[in-house]
Amino acid sequence: MVIIMNRTLTRPIALPLHKPERRRRDIQTPLLRGAVWTAAMLTLASLGFLIAYILIKGIPNLTPSLFAWTYNSTNVSLTPALINTLYMILLALGISVPVGIGAAVYMTEYAKRGSKLVKLVRVTAETLSGIPSIVYGLFGSLFFVDSCGFGLSLLSGGLTLAIMILPLIMRTAEEALLAVPDSWREGSFGLGAGRVRTVFRIILPAAIPGILSGVILAVGRIMGESAALIFTAGTVAEAAGSLLDSTRTLAVHMYTLSGEGLYIEQAYATAVVLLVLAAVVNGLSGLAARCLTGGRGSQWIR
Repeated sequence: MVIIMNRTLTRPIALPLHKPERRRRDIQTPLLRGAVWTAAMLTLASLGFLIAYILIKGIPNLTPSLFAWTYNSTNVSLTPALINTLYMILLALGISVPVGIGAAVYMTEYAKRGSKLVKLVRVTAETLSGIPSIVYGLFGSLFFVDSCGFGLSLLSGGLTLAIMILPLIMRTAEEALLAVPDSWREGSFGLGAGRVRTVFRIILPAAIPGILSGVILAVGRIMGESAALIFTAGTVAEAAGSLLDSTRTLAVHMYTLSGEGLYIEQAYATAVVLLVLAAVVNGLSGLAARCLTGGRGSQWIR
């Protein structure tokens, strides 16, 4: 039935649907519900199979020698790659997060509604999000490695990854800022707060969960990236001592071991460590979001 509101009555009036419309709705609803449940079950089954396969193949190969401080052909230690992965995450996020959030704040809080510049930036960000990582790797190799003279180094890899994840962080931060109700802005302005104070005391704290979601996705892409880093950071299996040292991350380490064909078991063990690291990062990010926003919703307006 269709429900409409009568201007002279205080309650809605229900009009019956025609039989063909009712029959079509009765048929479509179970079909759509079944399709949604089927897609959800297939997704969960695929994810569960992938995680179970990695754990079954990798956990038996986790040995103490795999976590030795130095890498050699006997232990093929993943510790240097793990340290380099953390370096790469910090460097890429340190560059892209301030720029991405700053751009999102400008587009949502300072730019005029319907601005052509904002539309151009959004289209550009969406286009950059769809570019394959190997293209970023070739760009980083030509620009940062050769033109800038950084060579195969942690700095070249970090700058390349920062460009890769910048559209993701910018778009997620923009959506999180747009989700904050306009009434919060109006209330802050009505209490005499300026635009800068409103942004930093009202808007950004309320958008932290959405912003952290984008950061989590960016961290996952950094940890799983290999193609771009092979061309920019190199494959040296040592912990980086400076920004200009060549390095390899866990993903590149796993790719190298599997490509050699001699250390397949150690490659599976590295995949387990990478999986655990991703789970830890996601858990810490969720905990940080709850700590920063839990129980403080009314304390931002003062």
